Amino acid sequence: MSGISSSILTTLRLKNPKLLLLEFCSCLSHLKIIHGHMIRTHSITDVFSASRLIAFCINPTFQSNLLTYACTIFSQLQNPNLFIYNTLIQGFSASENPSQSLHFYSHLQSQGLFPDNITFPFLVKACTKLGSVYMGIQVHAHIIKHGLLNDVYVQNSLVNMYATFGDIKAASNIFRRMHRSNVVSWTSMIAGYSKCGDVKSARKLFDKMPHKNLVTWSIMISGYAKNSRFDKAVELFQVLQSEGVRANETVMVSVISSCAHLGALELGEKAHDYVERNNLDVNLILGTALVDMYARCGCIEKAIRVFEELPERDTLSWTVLIAGFALHGYAEMALKCFEEMVNTGLTPRDITFTAILSACGHGGLVEKGLEIFESIKIDYGIQPRLEHYGCVVDLLGRAGRLAEAEKFVLDMPIEPNAPIWGALLGACRIHKNAEIAERAGKVLIQLLPEHSGYYVLLSNIYARTNKWESAENMRNMMKLKGVKKPPGYSLIVMEGKVHRFAMGDKLHPEIEKIDRMWEEILRKIRLAGYSENTADTLFDIDEEEKENALYRHSEKLAIAFGIMKTKAGMPIRIAKNLRVCEDCHTATKFISKVFQRELIVRDRNRFHHFREGGCSCMDYW
Repeated sequence: MSGISSSILTTLRLKNPKLLLLEFCSCLSHLKIIHGHMIRTHSITDVFSASRLIAFCINPTFQSNLLTYACTIFSQLQNPNLFIYNTLIQGFSASENPSQSLHFYSHLQSQGLFPDNITFPFLVKACTKLGSVYMGIQVHAHIIKHGLLNDVYVQNSLVNMYATFGDIKAASNIFRRMHRSNVVSWTSMIAGYSKCGDVKSARKLFDKMPHKNLVTWSIMISGYAKNSRFDKAVELFQVLQSEGVRANETVMVSVISSCAHLGALELGEKAHDYVERNNLDVNLILGTALVDMYARCGCIEKAIRVFEELPERDTLSWTVLIAGFALHGYAEMALKCFEEMVNTGLTPRDITFTAILSACGHGGLVEKGLEIFESIKIDYGIQPRLEHYGCVVDLLGRAGRLAEAEKFVLDMPIEPNAPIWGALLGACRIHKNAEIAERAGKVLIQLLPEHSGYYVLLSNIYARTNKWESAENMRNMMKLKGVKKPPGYSLIVMEGKVHRFAMGDKLHPEIEKIDRMWEEILRKIRLAGYSENTADTLFDIDEEEKENALYRHSEKLAIAFGIMKTKAGMPIRIAKNLRVCEDCHTATKFISKVFQRELIVRDRNRFHHFREGGCSCMDYW
């Protein structure tokens, strides 16, 4: 044990030279030999010597968990000192049984010992791991009672505990009173604000921070990623590079995951290149993130390549690839991948079944999907979850088997939730079935009265089937309840920068050029046979206004910008937060043909690969 100091080695040599063997001890059998020798020579009664045995048991570099053995040694001691109690409290604070730390704290008090500034940080850590706010507050009171509230290590532990519990006010109160706040306390506060969703305050602290370490950068970048500020996560990574800080694998997982959510292939490829240039370890977590990124960014070929190069694969990495195939509509490839995974001996997880059932839905493989759904319980002994039932409803609905889908929902052994009814309603829109749509819509509005999408979808179904009065009633109900449709937006990456477009956008610095480009695109695709489909726009405005509303849709602006900024023949990649409307889908097919471009659009549901006037979704999405 290289961690033993020279003074401790000297003391051990004086007490019993054979105790120096602890320095070379590497397994439990060796430890037992030394322990047995100490019992035979009665040196176990020496508290200092015994404390070294216990300290060895909690050494984090030792592979096995020896806490149980440490307790055995402890039980043989008549008068354990504070060091021994602190050592056990420390060991259990990071274990699967942190409540034992509290047990030893109570024990030391009963022995008339007084805790110190080593006792409390680990005791607070135990409360944090337990997730017990109540016990944490009790320990905080004991810290005040023993006059240790101004100790920097104790303060750091309290800041981290309250921040982890989401009590940012309590954490902030302690942080502000600290006379010697350090990188640990600053980082804990940044993590706390991020956990509470307040990334703005987290970033303010981050920018004010006098000294940052890699953990701080990692916390801030992952904070952005976890709060869906993916563009900010990528921007901060670029700042990290400009300041000469070398990212590690943990940082890169957050960055690559952010690129995946943005659908930003160019940025994702640069992040992958960074990993390779800096010889970072493409471990299972980072490798899986890369597979997910390439799949979500529309480059399934690269996702497959990265997957095949992984040094090891678990169920999650297989699931990510299966989900990628599903997202792109490659049902047969997803099934092949699923079978290969099972053949390796890995057991599918809940999310694996969700991915493969989704693939069957997108590929129209109804019978195969139903077979897999039945196998979840029969072959794997897993109770199907709501997500699996939702996939079956979508599977049947896409195939036009709406009555069967509705019966499946009504016969479910568990209460169907809003996404399940929503899948049925979405199928009714495709197949223009207002009768079942009305029944599903009424349930949805009761379940989620503030969700605008279901009102809009049901209203459009009524309008398509010429039930104008019902459509108007639905719109009026939205106005009465104050329900508003969330704004749609589209993202496109150009020259390493994420450009965001909203419907009717006038804020982009090049919006006038973009408008002129769209006018030119519109002129050319109209000559090729395109005409605006106003079916899904508000029915109570005239046709000219409807065409203008469609003209300002975010993905059209993003496409115009992409064509304006890229060379002829280059593919254009766009990510959209909502489902692509029918008119935009039709317009994009015409654009792919007229301009000889491949357009890869990822919407809320799936990927659309537009080539030569067609789409990979076969007009069903």
